[in-house]
Amino acid sequence: MDEVKSGTGAAVRAVSVCLPEKVLDNAELVREFGTWTENKIFNKTGVLRRHVVREELVSELAVGAGEALFAEHGVRRGEVDFLLLCTECPDHFLPATACIVQNRLNLRKSAGALDYNLGCSGYIYGLALAKGLIAGAVARKVLLITADTITRAVHPRDKSTRTIFGDAATATLLEASDTDGVGHFSLGTDGSGAEKLIIPAGAWAHPSSPETQTETVNRWGNVRTPENLYMDGPEILEFTLSVAPACLDEVLRLNNLSQTDIDLFVFHQASRMLLEKVRAALSLPEEKFVFNIENYGNTTSSTIPVALWDMEREGRLKKGDRVLLMGFGVGLSWGGTVLRW
Repeated sequence: MDEVKSGTGAAVRAVSVCLPEKVLDNAELVREFGTWTENKIFNKTGVLRRHVVREELVSELAVGAGEALFAEHGVRRGEVDFLLLCTECPDHFLPATACIVQNRLNLRKSAGALDYNLGCSGYIYGLALAKGLIAGAVARKVLLITADTITRAVHPRDKSTRTIFGDAATATLLEASDTDGVGHFSLGTDGSGAEKLIIPAGAWAHPSSPETQTETVNRWGNVRTPENLYMDGPEILEFTLSVAPACLDEVLRLNNLSQTDIDLFVFHQASRMLLEKVRAALSLPEEKFVFNIENYGNTTSSTIPVALWDMEREGRLKKGDRVLLMGFGVGLSWGGTVLRW
């Protein structure tokens, strides 16, 4: 990656990952459900196994990712000027979980810290926020953490979501640089589709009650309550296919690049089927397109940085490579950018 330099550009210096110890594979799901097969789950989702929390809180995973970054990349915690924490699963309604993580990571008290609630496009938005903080001279080094324990919101007997989602946290250090390793952004929001991917009850709009804890069974046999995660898969697929082409075109245009200039395409790992359809719709070469959902599942805001971490370890992502990132989903929200690794 780009070495540390002065300047108002931004570059990614390092990425680390924290995964829960517990691994849930398809064989265990088949035993629990009593229906489907391991192959059927894999063919529907592209997932073989996923890491899931037992009782861990988001703050614990976030701290684990931050500590991994400090240990693996020689980053000193005193260097961090600002902490951004992307999570849909905060420890409390208040205070911000970022404040808890700042304390447990022993970051400077003069460092800023805040949460923002976004999922599938959350890493892209975090890169944009970090770049803005650096460009505005608010911070020289920003610690961007993504962390979710989304499986705690999934009903154990909801095959439509339990087979897909996993838990993870990642930590990315961004810093000021003379060379702008973080490119221009295409961002978008369509809140009219908010109900397509939602936990309907349990917060202020629809407080927890005996009614919101009542189980219902849909025609496919999936069980959930209004306090569980709901996803309209076909609508999310249609939404993604509708926004991805324009997002890709705008990212390339804003960064004065063509598809052939890109070394790797790293998209939100929603499901294998969705990714295959998106890749085909955008005519992206398979050898440059990343699929790594099989070992992690859909870890919401962490899928893109987990994939970057994975690809660097495998040698598919090398210093100087141009990587096009794109996220899409809950909100409904989407975004894209290009990194120079």
